[in-house]
Amino acid sequence: MDTNMLFSLGLNLVAPWKVVKSEFRRIEGNHERELHIWIDFERGSKFMSSKGTLLPPHDTVDKEWRHLNFFEHPCYLHARVPRLKTDASSIEMVQVPWARHGSGFTMLFEAFAMALIEEETPVNSVAKTVKEYPKRIWTIFRYWINVGKRQLDLSGVRRIGVDETSRRKGHSYITQFVDLDTRQTIFVCQGKDADTFKRFTDWLLAHNGEPTLIETVSMDMSHAFTAGCMTYLPQANIVYDKFHMVQEANKKLEEVRKGEAHEKKLLKGHRFTLLHLRKNLPIEKQQELEAILLTYPMLGKAYSLKEGLVEILNAASTGEKEAWDDFLKWMDIATKSALEPFRKLVATFKAHLFGIKTFFEQGSVTNGILEGLNSKVQLAKRRARGYSNVGNFMDMVYYINGGDNFRCPLKTT
Repeated sequence: MDTNMLFSLGLNLVAPWKVVKSEFRRIEGNHERELHIWIDFERGSKFMSSKGTLLPPHDTVDKEWRHLNFFEHPCYLHARVPRLKTDASSIEMVQVPWARHGSGFTMLFEAFAMALIEEETPVNSVAKTVKEYPKRIWTIFRYWINVGKRQLDLSGVRRIGVDETSRRKGHSYITQFVDLDTRQTIFVCQGKDADTFKRFTDWLLAHNGEPTLIETVSMDMSHAFTAGCMTYLPQANIVYDKFHMVQEANKKLEEVRKGEAHEKKLLKGHRFTLLHLRKNLPIEKQQELEAILLTYPMLGKAYSLKEGLVEILNAASTGEKEAWDDFLKWMDIATKSALEPFRKLVATFKAHLFGIKTFFEQGSVTNGILEGLNSKVQLAKRRARGYSNVGNFMDMVYYINGGDNFRCPLKTT
């Protein structure tokens, strides 16, 4: 079996395509070599046009594609690609089986690049691995993400979660909408204002979805998100997420700690000890916590309020009917306390009571899914050292959290 036949089999070529020539070339200026393979079609071949008719070539255009390395050697495919004259004024190029239209890479090369990205490799690092310019790898990435966006079917979306995240520390935000039932990101847009809901409903309609069928929206207590939901999804039940309620309580606890630490330097360094529940701390940390709370009664009262709130919200998640009454009692206790940060927290809760009550009624609806998805996004962001291009960052969120719709077709996962 000759070399051309071997390469034809390796490239999975079928008639009328075949390898007609191959050679190694030394790269000018160094000792490395490249493998170049020429593919051609058999004389007299006809090709299927987009109109479904077999036509002989009108003319040909020479093309080149970067392929997977042959061992350590860069590999390039060359072919004269036929063009078909479909009528008196129309000419179209034949689709070759090893690459897509408009790409300078073979499908296998693109699949390899996408596989590296899926393994949580930053795009710039992928570019170094395959020895290509990062912009060319981003072009491949965006193409497949756009294919995934076009294929989205949102006709079954009924419950969504909404949350924002930053693309770089202190920089602009993006908002992601997640289907709480499939646990996948279905829409990402720039900003974190009320207009994000307008853009989401437009996206939903463009992908077989129906905004009026959205039953539940889980979110934080953002005024912008609340206004957007009420305007564009008025029929949906708003559920204020328990994780953000606990986050707000932790902020108030931190305010109390800072007020105490201003006079008592011994409190410094215990911020993260106070953020954990007592039962989740190791024994030595529990002992430190007990000493702190006994020494500083105001901080002890604030910690007890935070811990009590967490227990009530966890009880609501399991469907305990008494949880709502316990929450009302908790707000009364926090209001009567001498802790101004917690009084303000109660005022915030009362202003959002309708969405908090919905959480207590439904229990199982939270943004916990989004917290998990956001942690994956933040990990990718740290590995890439931030994203200067917000469009690239949003596409990466789709790829990480969007599920099978955003997998390259040649992937096996």
